[in-house]
Amino acid sequence: MGGAGVIDETTRRRYELAGFGRPAGLGTRPALLIIDVQYRTVGTRPQPFEEATKEFTTSCGQAGWDAVGRISTLLGVFRDTGWPVLYPHVAPKRSYDAGRLGAKVPGIMDIPEHGYDFVQEVAPADVDVLLPKRHPSAFFGTPLTSYLVEAGVDTLVVAGCTTSGCVRSSVTDAFSLNFRVAVPSDAVYDRSPVVHEANLFDMAQKYADVSTTAELLPRLAELRTRGTDR
Repeated sequence: MGGAGVIDETTRRRYELAGFGRPAGLGTRPALLIIDVQYRTVGTRPQPFEEATKEFTTSCGQAGWDAVGRISTLLGVFRDTGWPVLYPHVAPKRSYDAGRLGAKVPGIMDIPEHGYDFVQEVAPADVDVLLPKRHPSAFFGTPLTSYLVEAGVDTLVVAGCTTSGCVRSSVTDAFSLNFRVAVPSDAVYDRSPVVHEANLFDMAQKYADVSTTAELLPRLAELRTRGTDR
């Protein structure tokens, strides 16, 4: 449910008393969103955070590489099952893209071109949908909803980064559009463990079912079995 070492028992109890955090469950047709898993968010090799930011200021370092391995596992399941995989990703920034984000985080405007390449271990295949975006949410200004409707998707498994930014904004938009949402807590990543855990907790209480990848895999396997039995 997120919040490990960050959310105190009083807060947990208050949310419980208010009736938050009930599981929504999976639907019948999931899609996997792999958000912003590009070298600019993990670095070209595993390194501690402080070293990784010398290569790309937007890198999350080792936390990102730890998540990549779990994303790879999820990707294998979705590919084997034939479920849709979509890649919302940050397009290379031009001067006219600065906007408010460029003002808040100037370093995001100076990423070398190769930083936008997809991490090889979880790179897209020809059948996957690529969704360049200019803002945090994978839905804002993109045709994502249209693709999901066309594919008959009712459930999104959201992986990638950052937990507090593009993942969270995509999750809240998906929830608002009435999709079921699952967030594998160790297949999303952020530059701060505190921020990561706090946002996992809040998403779990309001917008998504949050679990580890290991806990999610049997649920996907059950869904896959149900689908093949029809």
